[in-house]
Amino acid sequence: MGTFIAAVFFLLITPGPGVLSVAGNGAAYGFRAGAPYLVGVVLGSLIVMGMVASGLAALVFSVPYVREVLLAASLGYLLYLAFRIATSGGRIALIETAKPLGFWNGVTLSLINPKAYAVMTAVIGGFKFYPESAPIEFAIKLCVFSAMSFPIHFLWLGLGASLKKLPLSGRQQRVINIAMAVSMLVVVGLAVFFEAG
Repeated sequence: MGTFIAAVFFLLITPGPGVLSVAGNGAAYGFRAGAPYLVGVVLGSLIVMGMVASGLAALVFSVPYVREVLLAASLGYLLYLAFRIATSGGRIALIETAKPLGFWNGVTLSLINPKAYAVMTAVIGGFKFYPESAPIEFAIKLCVFSAMSFPIHFLWLGLGASLKKLPLSGRQQRVINIAMAVSMLVVVGLAVFFEAG
């Protein structure tokens, strides 16, 4: 169970489209305006979790070559995002929007976010700690994921709302960008590892 909790923490904390857009929304419009979008992102992730657990995602992936195409597209997108972050120069590379994103924008992003499916496949398919009952294990995983997801996303929202107010030098901002890009590469490595497993 401890390994599962640690894995969920690292899968959630690493930058992906969800947390970066939550942070960007906070940076552009503040903590309060970013909260509805954050709730949508997290609830959308829970919908993805249900789709993976119910087998709906497996049904889609059972179509020949769909899994490989979607995995390649997802990994390519994550690598592209890591490259954009790392090469953004002397400004924090949080994804910003033209106007505040709302609840339904967050739900939609989670449903199309390739990282969400990779994370949920790892969370649902791995870390068997209650073999006596798959439904009870899923319920525990859902509770743990929810209990960790909301605070971590609120952390990113707060980071976005406060980070751009700090008097960081260009060098300090580049270090932050490189750290975020390395975290994104860890996500790519985890996705490849779990797919190979």
